[in-house]
Amino acid sequence: MATVKKFGGTVGAEVQGVGLDQLLSDESLPAWCLKVLEENGALVFRGLYIDDEIQRAFSQKLNEADGAPSGEPPPIFRVTLDPTMSASAEYLKGAFFWHIDGASDDIPSKATLLSAHVLSESGGETEFASCYAAYDDLSDEEKERYGLLRVVHSFERSQLLLKPDASDEERAAWRERRPDKVHPLVWRHRTGHCSLVLGVSALRVEGMDLEEGQALLAELLERSTRPEHVYRHEWGLGDLVIWDNRGVLHRAAPYDPSSGRDMHRTSLVGDEPIQ
Repeated sequence: MATVKKFGGTVGAEVQGVGLDQLLSDESLPAWCLKVLEENGALVFRGLYIDDEIQRAFSQKLNEADGAPSGEPPPIFRVTLDPTMSASAEYLKGAFFWHIDGASDDIPSKATLLSAHVLSESGGETEFASCYAAYDDLSDEEKERYGLLRVVHSFERSQLLLKPDASDEERAAWRERRPDKVHPLVWRHRTGHCSLVLGVSALRVEGMDLEEGQALLAELLERSTRPEHVYRHEWGLGDLVIWDNRGVLHRAAPYDPSSGRDMHRTSLVGDEPIQ
């Protein structure tokens, strides 16, 4: 029987009592996982050793449990800094900064599944921070004021932090890959919960002086990622972690690009625009 053991703090719990065979055979498990994910922000399945076929199939079951139509299971995206294994290896160095997957998209993915296939000898831990808890911690005056603000999110910004001397051609390629998007600072979810939309992609606040806006965003990010809001996952081989991509920031600790670290990611279909 599946049970949940909370880690303490505001995000993260371990799922116990679930074996690999149950992921596809237990018809009640997907809906249960979505429920406890909503409650905990991130779920850890230790030593599950899920393969790509099962990960894709289970991801599709989660999609269907959330109301998405049946279709082709989501693809596997390999998270690695080895350019021979992923054409996106260079871009993925941006994952060392706090971010929400798809913050520069119209509709971010609902949740992310990440499984550990090869680990680095050191580094590579993943941290998760609750932006729901960060919003709840705001004063009533801050909630009212920040609820009116809109923020420009830029993929280019995350890449410039890694390569500040980028050429005009590289900058243009980043902008073409993911154009800037404007989102409200406070995401008012259909559930009634609210979260802050922050991270490395948050470039500036509309209608505010650039430096003043960036100072505000930096302050809110610091407050959102205080230790009591963060769960740091020390990966074990075969671990699977699922997190709520709508209200949980994450980042990877730096690791040696030549380590061979190889994580396999699937994403659940998002159907809720940031609004």
